Amino acid sequence: MPRGWTDKQERKYKHIVDAERKRGASTDLTEEIAARTINKERARKGQTRTASRSSIDDISSSRRGGLRSAGGARGRTRDQLYNEARQMGIEGRSKMNKEQLRRAVDAKK
Repeated sequence: MPRGWTDKQERKYKHIVDAERKRGASTDLTEEIAARTINKERARKGQTRTASRSSIDDISSSRRGGLRSAGGARGRTRDQLYNEARQMGIEGRSKMNKEQLRRAVDAKK
């Protein structure tokens, strides 16, 4: 169990891993999804030293329930698109709106 996780968070982690494995996802992917979910919730509760803005401002991963996975209703948030653009080295990203960021990121992939 990772340092700082409660028993409840560990149970939730195992539950997410089991559910993802039943869906057919790989072991590495299931563990990453579960750990990110738990760590985001820990950040929202102030149990971590640092937290990203999207971890704090966004709705919780439990309530969201995969709304933005695989496109969802409105797809990725502007902040998520901006972070992807930053990692890809896209120029002029700070002046782009959500749709422009989406097009730039998708074109770069």
